[in-house]
Amino acid sequence: MKTDKQTWPRRMKSAVAGAVSGWLGREIQLTDGDFWRGWLGNNFSGQRVTVHSTLQLSTAMACVRLLSEVISTLPFGLYEKDKNGTPIAASDHQLYYLIHTQPNADMTASTFWQVFMASMLLHGVARVEKRMAGRTITSLIPLVPECISRRRIAPGVYEWHYNDPILGTSRVIAPANQWEVPAFTLNGVDGLSPIAFGANVFGAALAADKASAETFTNGLKSPGLVMMDSVLKPDQREDIRQHVDKVQKTGSVMVMEKGAGFQQLQMNPQDAELLSTRKFNIEEICRWYRVDPSLVGHGGKDSNWGTGLEEKMTWLVTLAMRPWAVKLEQAIRKDLLRPEEKRRYYAEISLEGLLRGDSKARAAFYSQMVQNGIMTRDECRRLENLPVHGGQADALTVQSNLLPIDQLGLGADGATQVRQALNAWLSQDKVTEQ
Repeated sequence: MKTDKQTWPRRMKSAVAGAVSGWLGREIQLTDGDFWRGWLGNNFSGQRVTVHSTLQLSTAMACVRLLSEVISTLPFGLYEKDKNGTPIAASDHQLYYLIHTQPNADMTASTFWQVFMASMLLHGVARVEKRMAGRTITSLIPLVPECISRRRIAPGVYEWHYNDPILGTSRVIAPANQWEVPAFTLNGVDGLSPIAFGANVFGAALAADKASAETFTNGLKSPGLVMMDSVLKPDQREDIRQHVDKVQKTGSVMVMEKGAGFQQLQMNPQDAELLSTRKFNIEEICRWYRVDPSLVGHGGKDSNWGTGLEEKMTWLVTLAMRPWAVKLEQAIRKDLLRPEEKRRYYAEISLEGLLRGDSKARAAFYSQMVQNGIMTRDECRRLENLPVHGGQADALTVQSNLLPIDQLGLGADGATQVRQALNAWLSQDKVTEQ
């Protein structure tokens, strides 16, 4: 029998081999969280935390789906400024088609942006290959960050080696064809992976799920004690254990002899604080992704209906959606437009697209925009995919009671307007005609 001293080097060698498997031939960076977790250990909970294991947590999956799917369904547009600075939809530009309709042969724009956002939320960075025809971008191909190894060829310039997990091939991606957008970053270049930095939080949640699953595997049956008034032989103890197991599985009557008794131990998930622990883990994961727990199906004492839910939706759009939208808009302008185009064109993600499922809010928005002379009725009809009418429907209008004071009295009913204004000021019920 080998001593522990003899087997330790072999175990250590096996652990090291397992940690570096899959990384051979690749350049290891400080941001390669999976490698360093495998080399230095996992986390305080002892669970191995990876992207795939994290997505097995329902809260993590719900947060990633919520943010990525909402962003991916918003209208992406490209606009051009005319000589007066007025924005005009640049629908004839090649980039407009890529970011709004179809970025590559395999994906719609919605699918592409969902993959793009999920990569940022899980890996801390999104990497895309730009396929070019001359100076024109013809397609955008999202890449799996885990399958990229980088080689520095100049200060701030990297060559990507990509092991395509779908095609099973490897190719080199030149700097001119790279598009990299970091999520939360400390140096402006490298994005911090939530999975790597939140390993303790996600690991604790995985450990709690494992403990809960083991509890339910036992059918929520707590252990018990069989008490005898005499000393038993080993074979007698085993017979009693088998008898008790059989009774628990079949639900039949337990038969005890010689003054034996059975006492059930009171041990359930609440006593073990599993339920409170799992509830706390939900809130912890939501905190990492800046999502209110109620928006991923976790109820609380606060209101989840009416004005309470409305305020939470406003909070989601303002503090969670808008930062991502601005980051994407600026990244598109920085990396996908040619230098001479950056002064004329810009990308914009319309957060108003969230009103598409709320008819009441959409009607109130249109009403305010038209009554205050910000949008015409035809512009509102275009947003509703309705045919325009032209004429007065394409003119800016305001409410008549908001006319400037020097406009009172003008027009066919000018005398009536003056009379109504004086009545309102003097609070008179009736004006005597002279």
